[in-house]
Amino acid sequence: MAIVQVTVVPIGTGTTSLSGYVAALQQVLDQTKESIHYELTPMSTIIEGDLDVLLRVVKELHEKPFEQGAWRVSTSITIDDRRDKAGTMAQKLESVKKRRNEGSV
Repeated sequence: MAIVQVTVVPIGTGTTSLSGYVAALQQVLDQTKESIHYELTPMSTIIEGDLDVLLRVVKELHEKPFEQGAWRVSTSITIDDRRDKAGTMAQKLESVKKRRNEGSV
């Protein structure tokens, strides 16, 4: 399972507000038929699932602002694809929490 952080920035929209674009991107994620899990953060969205699926979803996210009238879109992605063992967003956070509680930082 891979974890992808994606930030989509529409440019040339005529406004500094992006919440409408972000809401539309969330709608894309909600309507994705494949099995993914995502979390919206104030600065990006984190998605976990099969890497091939995530790459297709990122392309859909990149295209969405163009459909809404943006003239330019800048999309940044970071991929965490660990192959030696399964990992999830929750597992990664739990691992850090456990280390903090043990005092082994």
